[in-house]
Amino acid sequence: MRRLALALLLCGCAAVPKLPQAPIPLRNPTAPVASQADVTQARLGGDWVVVQGAGLAPGARLRFSEGAMSLDGVNMPLAETGAGRYAVGGQTLWIHWLDADNRTAAVGDPGGARVWIMDRTGRPGERLTAAREILEWYGYDLRRLDGR
Repeated sequence: MRRLALALLLCGCAAVPKLPQAPIPLRNPTAPVASQADVTQARLGGDWVVVQGAGLAPGARLRFSEGAMSLDGVNMPLAETGAGRYAVGGQTLWIHWLDADNRTAAVGDPGGARVWIMDRTGRPGERLTAAREILEWYGYDLRRLDGR
């Protein structure tokens, strides 16, 4: 009976999906890095489209809701770990910049595993320049972004 209970417990533990990542780090670890302190799950809430990225492909669809992030329909747990800092399925995700109207965001892993720029409509206009400048300041190699 114990073996059956253990087997049922193990079968019920589905693996948490992982975010894709670049094969080699995307960020210079000696560059300064920070997250935007006023970014909340409420500000992130809703649908987004990746417009440029490494680790996440342009065109990928994201949806943020309280306690969850969905990547192309695959749900992952989202937990706040600090101001503008999150864990998605246990992986680090920092919001480096979010414009005042919550339309465009520069997102990354300070360890360099992934980085992307997302926008509500997929057409960030001049906000793309601002997002790229922030990411470059934080040491990300923008030459490696797809969707340039």
